[in-house]
This record gives sequence, structure tokens and C-alpha cells, in this order.
Amino acid sequence: MVFYEVAGASEYLAITGYNVHDIKLAKKAFIFPGQRCTRFDMTPVNYTFEVQAMSAEKLPFILPAVFTIGPRADDMDSLLKYAKLISPHDKLSNHVKELVQGVIEGETRVLAASMTMEEIFRGTKSFKQEVFEKVQLELNQFGLIIYNANVKQLVDVQGHEYFSYLGQKTQQEAANQAKVDVAEARMKGEIGAKERDGHTKQNAAKIDAETKIYSTQRDGEGKKAEAKVKAEVKIFENKREAEVAEANADLAMKKAEWQRQAKVAEVEAAKSVAIRDAELQMEVERRNALRETEKLKAELLSKTLVDYEMKVQEANWELYKRQRAAEGLLYEQEKLAAGQKAVAEAARFARQQQAEGELYAKKMEAEGLVALAQAQKQYLSALLEALGGDYAALRDYLMINGGMYQDIARLNAEAVRGLQPKISVWTNGGNSGDAAADGGAMKEVAGVYKMLPPLFKTVHEQTGMLPPAWMGKMAETPVV
Repeated sequence: MVFYEVAGASEYLAITGYNVHDIKLAKKAFIFPGQRCTRFDMTPVNYTFEVQAMSAEKLPFILPAVFTIGPRADDMDSLLKYAKLISPHDKLSNHVKELVQGVIEGETRVLAASMTMEEIFRGTKSFKQEVFEKVQLELNQFGLIIYNANVKQLVDVQGHEYFSYLGQKTQQEAANQAKVDVAEARMKGEIGAKERDGHTKQNAAKIDAETKIYSTQRDGEGKKAEAKVKAEVKIFENKREAEVAEANADLAMKKAEWQRQAKVAEVEAAKSVAIRDAELQMEVERRNALRETEKLKAELLSKTLVDYEMKVQEANWELYKRQRAAEGLLYEQEKLAAGQKAVAEAARFARQQQAEGELYAKKMEAEGLVALAQAQKQYLSALLEALGGDYAALRDYLMINGGMYQDIARLNAEAVRGLQPKISVWTNGGNSGDAAADGGAMKEVAGVYKMLPPLFKTVHEQTGMLPPAWMGKMAETPVV
């Protein structure tokens, strides 16, 4: 059977079943066979909590708060989450209240643990805003939004009267300051009183003289007015006495009539009461009999109902404990999986950003080298063209322009700076008279041996080293 459903102004229809993928939300729709339609209300609800938290100094306190929370009406994805997760439960049920309270208490305690008590107390507005933002992030996954958050004044925990001590400290400071102000005011008052006293005595003498003159004039006028008033009062009193006498006579006549009517009414009332008393006595006896009968029935029925309710409550309690344990385990596993996923996503995003940054830096470095090479190429081409294609002239120009010749001269000068060369002249007896020997094969060998003594001498003078003993021993005085 097809029927048409229309939601109220603050309601939505959640449709599931045949030909509907997942869930469908609408304000009005035709409901076909095989489909199920559920209404859920979007009105925000007030949740009042007293969150117990602890500051960074390990000081516990109570934070009373009132949160107005409801589904996010302007976001269809949030409405789908709300319809799936929250709408099957009553908004005022303990399940929803404990869910919201758990989120608020967790975020509030984490935030309070990172702040000192002074920061929390002085920065109540910023503390409220941070709690609001962190709680809202957690409620987004349920499709809920905080319409209003009212954080009240912080309250001491029993046995930890931090705010009471602060109040006492402030009161004592105010009292001490008040004592100082009172002493200072008393000092100024005493000085001013002395000055005022002098002026007062001076003005009092002047005013007393003027007052005596004025009082004499007013006494005469007062006596005249008094005599006139006494005469008028006497006339008015006589008129009032006549009116009172006439009123007393009328009152006596009316009292007599009222007494007669009252006695007749008393007799009639007494007879009526007796008749009514007899009727009521009969009704009481009949009702007593019915009451005893109903009492017996009620006792038996109450005992039976109490036994039934106790058994039902015990069964419901066991079922509720098992459901809460399963829901708590499921929620913990979901939060753990969500946290691991967020950590993995953050690490992957950080590596991706680092790789992109390195790639961009390498790319820009390569582009800079290419641009520099292009500029140098154009510069060398222009020089070569200006020199008529002479590569030798281009090389000399670049070496001169780059200061290469100056660097070579400087390096050579640095290399020989501080050297003290010693020149030794050796002779080995002049030329041989044997022409055959001079042209023989041993001439070259003899030349090598002639070179060794000056070489060893030079090495010894420059470095202090001597040749090995097997090669020979140098003479203390050179051969000239």
C-alpha cells in the first residue's frame, strides 16, 4: 500500500528499504511497499554537565557548563550521519547524554591539563572558545553542532578550596586597603572638623540674632491664627456628634433584624445537618464494605505486579550492561583505527610535501644553471664576433678580464717568497788530457758521479739530511 508522508517544520523523514541506496532524507515523500519511514526531530537539546578536571598544577576543579546541541541542518552529509547514529535513540536518553558528556569531558580535561589555574581563571573566554572548537571537531562525526555553549564560573572541589582562598585573599586586601582609607579620611575629617567648627561658631552668633527678631514677629501672627482655628474646630465637632447619634440609632434597628434572621437560619441549619448526617453515615458504611473488598484485591494484584516488575528490571539491567560493554569496545576500536589512519595520512602528506619541495628546489636550480649557461653563451658569442672569430684573442681577453695573469704572478711570487737559495760551484779537476777517454763510453757515467757531491751538499744545506752511509760520507769542507 502506497501512502504519502509529510514531515513537520522541525522534522525530517528517513526512508530505507526497497529501491533506496543506504538511506534517503526528505521533508515529504511517497512510501512504497518494502520501504520503512522514520521521523526524527531536529530541535536542539540543552545538556547540563559538571565536568571535573585538573589543571597543570594538579589542582582539581569543577566546570559547570550548559551546551545546546542539535543536528546540523544546513549540511546533508551531517544529517545522514545524525540519522544513522543518533536518531534511532531518544535525544533525552542516557545513551545520547553519555555520548555527548564523554566528548565534552574528554576534551575539557585534556585542555585544562595543559593550562595553569591562573590561565584558566583569567582567560575564561579563550578557554571556553578552545573547548567549543575541540568539542565541535568531535561532534562533527555524529552530525551534531553546538548552537550555544555557556561555561559558568569555576567551582572548588571538596577538600581543594583554591577559589575560596583566592576570595579570602582579595577580601583581606580590600579590608586592609579600607583601613588605610578610613585612617586617611579620619585624619582629613578631624582637620576639616576643626576648621568647620570655627566657621560654625562665627555663623551661629549671627544667625541667633536674626532668629530672635524673626521669632518675635511669628509669635504674634501664630496666636491670631490659633484662636481662629480653635473656633472652627469646635463648630465641626458639634456637627459630627449629631451625625454619630443618628447613625447609632439606625445601627441598633438593623442589629435587631439581623439577630432574628440569624436565629431562624441556625434552627434550619441544625435540622438539615442532622438529616445529612444520617444519609452520610449510611454511605460511609457502604463505602467501607467496598473499600475492604478492593483492598484485598489490590494487595494481591500489587504483590503479583511487583514480582513481575522486579524480574523484568533484572533482565533489562543484564541486557543493558552487555550492550554498554559491547558499545564501549566498538567505540574504542573505532577511535583507535581512526587515530592510526590519521597518523598514516599525516606522515604520507609530510613525505609528499618534502619530496615536492626538493623536486621544486632541484628544478629551480637546474633552470638557474640553464639560464646562466645561456647568458654566458650569448656573452661569449658576442665577444667572439667582436674579435673577428679569433679564439686565441678571446682566450687572452678572458684570462686578462678574469685576472688570471695577475693570479699566476701572485702565486709565483708567493711560492718564492722567503727562499734563500744557495749556489755552490764544484769542479772536478778540469778536462782530461786523454782524448780517447773523453770520447769513451764512461764519459757519461763520470758526469753523473761528478753531479752527486754538489747534489748531496745542496740537500744537506736545505733540509739537514745526509746520504746513507753505503753511498759514501761527505767531507766536512767542500772540495774547491
